[in-house]
Amino acid sequence: MKLVYAAALATFASPVLADDVLRTRVPDARPVMLAALQATDGQAHGILTGEMADAITKRFGATSPIYIDVATEKRYAQAGCSRLKVTFWQDGVRLPGATTPRRQTMDFGIDYCLDGRPPQSLK
Repeated sequence: MKLVYAAALATFASPVLADDVLRTRVPDARPVMLAALQATDGQAHGILTGEMADAITKRFGATSPIYIDVATEKRYAQAGCSRLKVTFWQDGVRLPGATTPRRQTMDFGIDYCLDGRPPQSLK
């Protein structure tokens, strides 16, 4: 099963070295979350691509792509399941009313398993 997810992640695009971190171009956060679940260090990194990413970047006049960082906060007893911290961030975002562009960040936590479902237990 791990090979299936690794192959799926590899099909999106070749990895890119950005901000000194190897990142894979992805259409959404799911492949990065799956990669983090399988990584020995519990981390994975991506760059959001596609129409939605392009529209967000254009709307806010941002100076960088939208980056995705996923880190494992806790591994559960159920195999392939963890608590993940997912961070989306982008540099040079011009918010309405702001005088200067800045880095905009959004974080959220999610209990997630390799099958795309939440764990059966949080132990």
